[in-house]
This record gives sequence, C-alpha cells and structure tokens, in this order.
Amino acid sequence: MVTTTFHDASFSSSSPSSSYSLSFFSILSFKEPPLFQSLTLPSHNNVYICWTLTRSNWTVEPLSHKSKAKVVMFLGRLGSNTRQCGDILVNGRRQALAFGTSAYVTQDDTLMMTLTVREAVYYSAQLQLPDSMPLSEKRERAEMTIREMGLQDAMNTRIGGWGHKGLSGGQKRRVSICIEILTRPKLLFLDEPTSGLDSAASYHVMNRIVGLAQQDGRTVVASIHQPSSEVFELFHNLCLLSAGKTVYFGPASAASQFFSSNGFPCPSRRNPSDHYLRTINKDFDTDVEQGFNGQTTTTDEVINVLAQSYKSSETCQQVQRRVAEICKREGAPLEKKGSQASFLTQSFVLTRRSFVNMYRDLGYYWLRLAIYISLCLCVGTIYFDIGSSFGSIQARGSMLMFVAAFLTFMAIGGFPSFVEDMKIFTRERLNGHYGVGAFVLGNSFSSIPYLLLTSLIPGAIAYYLVGLQKGAEHFVYFGLVLFVCMMLVESLMMIVASVVPDFLMGIITGAGIQGVMMLNGGFFRLPDDLPKPFWKYPMYYIAFHKYANQGFYKNEFEGLTFPNNLAGGPATITGEEILRNTWQVEMGYSKWVDLAILFGMVVLYRFMFWAIIKTAEKVKPIIRAFLATPPKQKAQIMETPSST
Repeated sequence: MVTTTFHDASFSSSSPSSSYSLSFFSILSFKEPPLFQSLTLPSHNNVYICWTLTRSNWTVEPLSHKSKAKVVMFLGRLGSNTRQCGDILVNGRRQALAFGTSAYVTQDDTLMMTLTVREAVYYSAQLQLPDSMPLSEKRERAEMTIREMGLQDAMNTRIGGWGHKGLSGGQKRRVSICIEILTRPKLLFLDEPTSGLDSAASYHVMNRIVGLAQQDGRTVVASIHQPSSEVFELFHNLCLLSAGKTVYFGPASAASQFFSSNGFPCPSRRNPSDHYLRTINKDFDTDVEQGFNGQTTTTDEVINVLAQSYKSSETCQQVQRRVAEICKREGAPLEKKGSQASFLTQSFVLTRRSFVNMYRDLGYYWLRLAIYISLCLCVGTIYFDIGSSFGSIQARGSMLMFVAAFLTFMAIGGFPSFVEDMKIFTRERLNGHYGVGAFVLGNSFSSIPYLLLTSLIPGAIAYYLVGLQKGAEHFVYFGLVLFVCMMLVESLMMIVASVVPDFLMGIITGAGIQGVMMLNGGFFRLPDDLPKPFWKYPMYYIAFHKYANQGFYKNEFEGLTFPNNLAGGPATITGEEILRNTWQVEMGYSKWVDLAILFGMVVLYRFMFWAIIKTAEKVKPIIRAFLATPPKQKAQIMETPSST
C-alpha cells in the first residue's frame, strides 16, 4: 500500500479570477471508507485546493472550467504560476514518487501526428520499459494496452493533425492514456478525458477508464466536464465542494436524499449532477428555490446550510478520525516499481522516432528542400558562368555571402515543427519518460541526413551553375560549411525555443539574432571598419557568419589569379592578396579551422540548450518555494492510499 499525505498543504495560483466552486466525483466502490477531511479555502480570489484519495477511480467535475484546470494542475503537476505550502508526504516521508508509480495525461493531446497508433505506443514502450524486457514483450505490452483502450481497429491509423485527417478526439485521448499506462502506474491523473466529445463518446471513454480502475486496483484521478446521466451512473461515491467548503461526501446514491432533506430536492427527469452543480454554483450568484415552501435563497446561504448539515453528520466525524490516525503513521520508503530504458536505448529510439517524423512531415525538411532548390536555381542563373574577370571578384564574394547568410537564415523555417516536438518532449519529460540529453542526441542525429540532403543538392546546383573553383575538395568543403551552418542555425533556434516557446515570437527572436550576426559578419562592414568596443569585440567573433564567410572565401580564392584593372598595379592579382586586402580575411590559419570552429559552435549551442532545460528544472522549484507564502487559513489534510 502507498499512502500520499497532503498535510496542511495549500496551493495558490497568481492568475486573477473569481472565487471557484468545485465538485469531486469518485468512481467505483471503496474497499474501505474514503479519507476526506473538511476543506477550508481563503476568501480572497487566489485558490487553495487540497483533497484526499483512496484506491479507486476519482473524477473531478468543475463548476467553472478554469477552476477544473487548476484542480487537476494542483493534483497532477504544479504550474509555473502556482505556489505551494505545507507538507506532501509519501508513506509519511518526504520523498518523490518513484518512476512508474504515477502518470499524468494532460488536457491537450500532445502527440506526434505523423505516427500511427501502434508506432506511438510502441516507441513509448521502448522508452519507458527497462532494457531487461525483450522487445517482443514490449511490443506485446504495447498492443495489449491498445486493446485495453479499444483502439485495436485503429492500430495502423496515423494520429493526424492540421494537415492530415487521422484519429477522432476521443481516440487521441485514449492514445494519450495508452502511453501513460504502459508502466502500469498505481496513480493515473487524467485532465478532462471527455473534453470535446459527445455524450456517447464520453461514456465509452469513461467506461474504459472505469475498467482501468477495476483492473489491478489502480487509482485513476480524472477531471470531467459536465457528465451525462449515463456517465454519472458510473460514480459510486460523490464529493461536492463549493466556495472552499465540503458540501457533501458519501455514496452518490444517497446524495439525492441529502439534498432533499435539506430542502433542495432534485426534480424528476433532471440529471442529478446538473442539479447538484446548479444548486451550489456561486459563479453567477443566482437565487435557489427551496422545495419545502417554495421560497428562494441565495447560493451562499444554500452552501452554508449544506456544509453545516454535512459537518454534523456521523460520516464526517468518522473520516476526520481516520485521517488523524493515518497522519500519525510513518510507513516504509517507497520501493521503485521498475527502471527506465538505458540512456543509449532512449537515444536510439528517439533518433529513430524523430527520423520517421521528419520524413513524414512535409514542413520539416521537404518543403525547405524545394525552396532551397528554387533559390539556388535563381542564384545559379543570376551568377551563371561567373568567369575569372576582375569584376568576378565582387560577384563571387556576394554570391558566397548570400549562401552563408540567407540560405542558412531560412533554416528557421523548421522552427514551428520543432516547437511541436518541444511540446511532446515537455510532456514526456515531466512524466519521466527520458532525459534532456537523450532528446538532444536523438534530435541531432535524426536531422543529419536531411540537413546533408538540403545542403548538398541545392549547393551542387548553385556551385556548378555559377562555376566556382573546380575540384572535388572545394565542393566538399563548400557543402560541409553549408551543412554545418544549417545545423548551427537549428541549434540556435533550439535555444530560442527553450526560452520563447511560442513559435511566432520564437521566429521573430531567431530572425533578429541572425540579423545582428549577419550585419557584423564581415561583409556589409569590413572587419577593420567595425566599431571596436562592441561590434568588433566581441560580436564579430561571436557571429558564426565570420567563420562561414572566411571559410567560403579561402576555399574559393586561394589558388586563383585574376586580372588587375587597378591603375598602377601589377597585371594580375592573386587570390591570397584579395583575401588579405579586399575581404580582410585572417590568413593565419587554414579554412579547415573555420569549419572546426563552426562545428564547435554547433556542439556549444546544443549544450546550451541542454543546460537551459536542466537549469530551469532546478531553478523553478526554488523560485516556487521562495515565493510560497503560508495560507491565511488552515488547509485540507489529504490522504491517498493506493493498493499495490
């Protein structure tokens, strides 16, 4: 048995809103009485939520959509604008839930839309299940989980999204549940599993969830929005909260008698859940008609009457005594249910999954490849057969600068697709599927073939149409610099995505950063002419365009000779003189050093992305703890026994 205790705990959100009215429903009968003690919320607009659970399936239905979101956020995972006070104990100790013990399915179905149901669940199984389990068993676990959620007929159907019709909303929600129950967690949090579904689909989804709760004694905590009468009939126990007060907690079948005995009977042919919520909902502060004498009373008065009636009941007293007894116990440390796959396995699986996603997502690389080919055809025809005249010196420099700056600049076109990957990574990371390092390596290795493709094919078109310096070594170097620059821009956009998750703001930010680097990269303003305090030191050496331009120039001009049209000069001018005097290139090292510096910047940027994610994970809890303030009133004590 695992007991989770929220002792004098409170959670507050800084988001401005009205006071919330909340109700809790629990599904399935209990093997022992549920443990719940009176809940008191502050009177100001910030919300403090606490509750208890037992070995059962719980659902949370809000009177307010915003209040529901905060309840599940507090219960499943704290948000960045949430403050926490008090003690949260597992088996009476301060310890984290072990991997495989709990899982959280968010309201938004954050799934990789290019994968089929079978692929999505199987990849997740390889990430979460230990290496000691054979692949055949992992595949069988994945397919069995899919069948448990009734998705066997959609195994080979792509999940789908904005560009491709795939699964329905209810099926996507069940896929999300499949992914999180692969490890057979003891505690599963579901945020609105019926959101956006009709009554029939809602019933089937909830019926599957009931089956999950019954199987293996699993505890499922779910929020549900406006349950139909069929869904409500699945509930065995019911808890109603409103304005921070416990209105009712007991068998769902006895709730109607409780309301009737206090003067608020449920009319015939009305959904009981609708009646209960309408009676205690104070969001609109409407008057409620009493059944005994037909008089009306305010919602506040109704809540007070029902709360006082529940407080004086024997059920409430029994629950309080049971909670106090369990709070005095201190259980054993929580045993780990299992281990994840190894780092190498996770990196390999993420690489393969990301490669498949990039191949099937037209907007990730294929559209960019088509645009690159079109642009390089334009460049090749504009600078066609550039020759070796004196005027070709400036033309070669301009053409190479366009390739180094503007072609690589367009690598930000894949930023929206990467933002979607980041959403999936955030969800899976918070649920402990894999680490940041495995994600960085998987994304890096999976993108290499596509970046090589988008650099070599358009690069060859531009290189040979223009007639740049002949020789396989020169073209290979040209293609490698273009490839590394594209990877470097993608690495830069990864850093931007970790700081600015919104894709529109991210594109603007990334474009601005690249614009600054491009401006002081040594072409628009020669290096010796840059103002030294800031633009020369350090910005000129930070901009990757410096090394890309110089590498391209050395690769192109070294070994060539051009006629000299300048009066009073020699008849010819060498490429080395052009590099030194015209482009002010640093000639103290070879072009391969520039390429190595660019590659080092790729590694540095990827490491910075990893460091930002890891730092944010460490710093956010510290900031939350620093901002936490003691509640003005004592909060709920919560107990969560869950059978193993």
